[in-house]
Amino acid sequence: MQKKLQDKVALITGGSRGIGAAIARRFANEGCHVVISYTVSKDKSISLVKELEKQGVQALALQADQANLIEVKAMVQKVGEHFGRIDILVNNAGIYLGGAIDDPNLDIEGVTKMLAVNVGGVFATTRAAIPFMNDGGRIILIGSINGERMSSSGGADYAASKAALLGYTHGWARDLGPKNITVNLIQPGPIDTDMNPDNTEHAEMAKKSVALGRYGKPEEIASAVAFLASQDASYITGATLTVDGGFIA
Repeated sequence: MQKKLQDKVALITGGSRGIGAAIARRFANEGCHVVISYTVSKDKSISLVKELEKQGVQALALQADQANLIEVKAMVQKVGEHFGRIDILVNNAGIYLGGAIDDPNLDIEGVTKMLAVNVGGVFATTRAAIPFMNDGGRIILIGSINGERMSSSGGADYAASKAALLGYTHGWARDLGPKNITVNLIQPGPIDTDMNPDNTEHAEMAKKSVALGRYGKPEEIASAVAFLASQDASYITGATLTVDGGFIA
């Protein structure tokens, strides 16, 4: 049986762990060649590449700081030159830093870095990838339900960085529609990863706000991404798919 992403080429930013790694595994299982980018997790990235190659696909890991526009462009260029094209781009890389606007000790440099990664990095990666994308290309942004709802204080800057992706999704869908390249946004809710485990005191409180009463799994986000990357989603663009177990229901 033909796999849904057979022989496609995908670039997943921040793909060495958590949601990114789950997406990489799902794509490889669907027959897709996968490139993951990382900033510091070299060992994890190399290990994941070896795992993906066992699925019979090509896999690469490339280092790039998503806050560095020059590094991002060079990384995407390597992908495009190696494979000759990029069929799927998943803008997954992102970081979190909390702090209230009236906090005199707010880490301004940290906030600036977060905005550079979460917004600037998405812009730079997408712009660099478009010349390598053909008819039927897919661009998928990984946002957050915090871009729509912030249920606690101290998260405004992060929320703003994720809300910006909604604007990009709508605008880029219009820009790239004539090229038959779709652009969609996925907003995960609480997901059990090493950065946000489901067994902390905070997690137990969060679960009470989730209609399904539990944290999601990275694989559940990967399933949504695989759908949007496939031919089954050919008439979906400029859309937001919230995968949060009913957190904002």
